[in-house]
Amino acid sequence: MKYISTRGKAPALNFEDVLLTGLAPDGGLYVPESLPKYSKAQIASWASLSYTDLAFQIIQPFVGGCIPDDDLKAIIDDTYVDFRHPAIAPLVQLDRNEWVLELFQGPTLAFKDFALQMLGRLLDYVLERRQQKVVIMGATSGDTGSAAIQGCKRCSNIDIFILHPYQRVSEVQRRQMTTVVGENIHNIAVRGHFDHCQAMVKASFADQSFLPEGRQLVAVNSINWARIMAQIVYYFYAAYAVGAPERSVSFSVPTGNFGDIYAGYLAKCMGLPIEQLVVATNQNDILHRFISGNKFEKHELQHTLSPSMDIVVSSNFERMLFDCYDRDGAAIDDLMTRMNTETVSIPDAAFAKVRGLFDSYGVNDEETVAMIASVYENNEYLLDPHSAIGVKAARECRRDTATPMITLATAHPAKFPEAVMKAGYPTAPALPHHMSDLFDLDERYEVVDNKLEDVHAMIAANIRA
Repeated sequence: MKYISTRGKAPALNFEDVLLTGLAPDGGLYVPESLPKYSKAQIASWASLSYTDLAFQIIQPFVGGCIPDDDLKAIIDDTYVDFRHPAIAPLVQLDRNEWVLELFQGPTLAFKDFALQMLGRLLDYVLERRQQKVVIMGATSGDTGSAAIQGCKRCSNIDIFILHPYQRVSEVQRRQMTTVVGENIHNIAVRGHFDHCQAMVKASFADQSFLPEGRQLVAVNSINWARIMAQIVYYFYAAYAVGAPERSVSFSVPTGNFGDIYAGYLAKCMGLPIEQLVVATNQNDILHRFISGNKFEKHELQHTLSPSMDIVVSSNFERMLFDCYDRDGAAIDDLMTRMNTETVSIPDAAFAKVRGLFDSYGVNDEETVAMIASVYENNEYLLDPHSAIGVKAARECRRDTATPMITLATAHPAKFPEAVMKAGYPTAPALPHHMSDLFDLDERYEVVDNKLEDVHAMIAANIRA
């Protein structure tokens, strides 16, 4: 399989090169030249597979022969060994035909583990075979950083630098990053917000001259195609549990950078019978405002009880728009340039495609807390704030009660005690046993100003691999 850039000016690459490239040289994001598509009968034939066997069936076409099947299967099997639940992604029922998909059973208690545990192993395999050393540079609004560090910490061919906004992630999220010991692991707290961190990463990929000769940057953010690919799997897995492909299914997805719900869109394109995809946002609701009113307009970032979604610009939405513009790279190049500096609306034909694919809803902090309280009172089930936003949006946007509605529960409530206790829960939720000593461990991180040159200097001075 070949991959092309959303902006149409970069050469097509195979999977292995896309894995190591991140942003395309023209500033675009890589997407498959074409998607594998499956009949209802083919999809039904996978219904009884284990999570790892299903993952192999879905992922193998995207790898396109770059990794032998036996090696790929071994990588996938190893990816999910440390997940705490034997079902890997269990479903919990809240009401008739209403479910949450627990995507926080991995080692860092967030959905990012599904992709980043695999990404680390893929990188380990490819870099060892190539005898190549790289630098990982990533930005996190909370969960990506710890999942990336856990997934990549064992790889001797990687130096990893994770930027997070200083004092704007939860304490549990920060400690999950900063207490991991390793000479190749570096945490950088930037005096700014997530979009500042993300902008630094994008600028660094565009100009890598600050790196030593022979090194290149590799992305762990959801701009890396391998992350999107891994996330497609749990849409199929969850759908089977509620009767697909004989029944259609709907999903509500707490959405910050648009990567998770974009994977759901791809699952639908591949043949999974998805009735509704609900984009659930917090008060940083650029996606909801765009999907509901065709106005892409940046607002000042608001700090909320759901910090992993405190993002002004959703990078992966470019991949979605590429399809809605019939894969016209030149048009996307122009559109993304204008979106950086002005309020933008898209043509009616493209907007009609967006509206046909997605519903959306924005949820403020008060509604988030109320939803946590309501679900706990009615179900004795504790949601984290991001998952609560997903449940609230699902209930507001749901078209019918006959179609199963599954909300992606993206994080464990113990990561966000402030929101949970505001909802009336009497104490901070307990961390799972394997993390019970988190608050006793020493932290290591550097605080830097919001200056790209300062970040580059720190990276260049600490490359060891």
